[in-house]
Amino acid sequence: MRFGIHTKRSVTIAGHETSISLEPMFWQALEQAAATEGLPLNALIARIDVERLEAEPPPNLTSAIRQWLFARALGDRGGE
Repeated sequence: MRFGIHTKRSVTIAGHETSISLEPMFWQALEQAAATEGLPLNALIARIDVERLEAEPPPNLTSAIRQWLFARALGDRGGE
């Protein structure tokens, strides 16, 4: 396994630009998930953002993305 340092990217969510910092393996997994879902990367991130805002209390976006990817890898898209 190769470990990498955070890579920061700018994305637009609901018309607002924000920066997200993830390790390369998470960016790659997120890009693959977006392709599988047939969505642009920003659209998938926006969907994850909506889901995270439903949590109480909501995690930060980077944490929500990592958790979403992990749940997806485990086959549990509606988990806790």
